[in-house]
Amino acid sequence: MSLLSGVSNFFGLDLGTEAIRVVELRGNAPTKTLVKYAYVPVDSRASRSDSRADQQKLLQALKSLLSQARLSTQNVAVNLPSDRVFTTVTEFDRLNPSELHRALQLQADSLIPTPVAESKIDWAVIGDSPTDKTKVEVLLSSVANNFVEQRLDMLESIGLNVIAFEPSNLALARALVPTGANLPHLVLDIGSATTDLVIIANEAPHLTRAIPIGTDSVIRAAAQNLNVDDKQAQQLVFKFGLSQQKLEGQVFQAIKPTVDNLVSEVDKSLKFFAQRYPDSKIDRLIVAGAAASIPEFPLYLAKQFNLNTEIGNAWRNVSYAPERQNELLSVSNQFSVAVGLAERKQ
Repeated sequence: MSLLSGVSNFFGLDLGTEAIRVVELRGNAPTKTLVKYAYVPVDSRASRSDSRADQQKLLQALKSLLSQARLSTQNVAVNLPSDRVFTTVTEFDRLNPSELHRALQLQADSLIPTPVAESKIDWAVIGDSPTDKTKVEVLLSSVANNFVEQRLDMLESIGLNVIAFEPSNLALARALVPTGANLPHLVLDIGSATTDLVIIANEAPHLTRAIPIGTDSVIRAAAQNLNVDDKQAQQLVFKFGLSQQKLEGQVFQAIKPTVDNLVSEVDKSLKFFAQRYPDSKIDRLIVAGAAASIPEFPLYLAKQFNLNTEIGNAWRNVSYAPERQNELLSVSNQFSVAVGLAERKQ
C-alpha cells in the first residue's frame, strides 16, 4: 500500500510483537548493500494493544531506537501485522489497469470482509489464471482504515515520512526467497502468536495465511503436559525441542500434538495450492521465526511435508562485509520483515 512513489532512499520498520526493528539498505541493484540495522525489545502486551497509553510506550521505544540508530533518512516503509490484513488471490477478466481498477472497486464488497468505506485496499496483477486463459490473477489486500491511520499519525508525529505500508508476510517472503527464483517456495515464519504462511512463485505470492499457532502455543503445551511453569517450559522447548532421544522424548511427546496441529493447517494450504496449480510443484520449504531455533523442528517439518527444507536467512539477498557474516546470521530470524521492507522497489 504505497503512499508515495519515486522515493529511493528509505528504511524498513518492523513494529513487531516483541521488538521494533529497523534496517537501512543502499542501492537499486537486485542485491542492495547493508547500511545499518538495529532493534529494541518491547512489551508484547503493549504491542498488541490499541490503547493510547500502550501506543505511547511503543512510540517512546521507537524514538529511542531511531536516536541510537542514526539512520540517514526519515522515509520509511512499515509493516502491517498479518493478522490485521486480509489478503486473497482472485480472478478478473483481462482488462487494462484503469478498467481493472473500476471492476475491482465494484466487486470489492464481495471480496473483502470489512466495509469498503472503512478499508484501505491495494491490489496487483500477479499472472495469468491457471484455469481460464481470458482471466488474470490479482493479489488483493485490505486493512481497516482506522488501524492504518492510527499507525500513520503515530509515525508522522515523530517526523517520519511513511512511503508505504506492507503486510509482514509479503515483506518477509521477499527477504527469504532467493532473488529470481521461479519455482514455488513455501515460507513458514513461526512467530510467538501466529505462523505466517506464504507460497511464492515467480516472485509473486500466490497463497498467504496467518495461522493462529506459534511458539507461545508450543510452550503452553509443554508447561501443561510437563507440569512446569512457562519459563521452565520455554527453556525445555528451546533446549530439547522435537528430539526423541533427549530427556527420554518427554518434551517431544508434550509438544507434538500442538506441532501436529500446525502441520495439519499447513497441509490444508499445500493441498489447496496443488489443486489450483497442478503443474506447479513446491521446490523448497523455508522455515523462519523463533521456532527455527527449536531443535529438530525444521527437520520434523521437512519429514512431514517431504520437502527440501532450509532455515531462512534474512540477509540472503543483501550485500555486506564477509567479516560480519556470523554477527548477521545470529540475528537473521529476527530481521526478515524489516529486511524485506527495506528491499522494496519503489
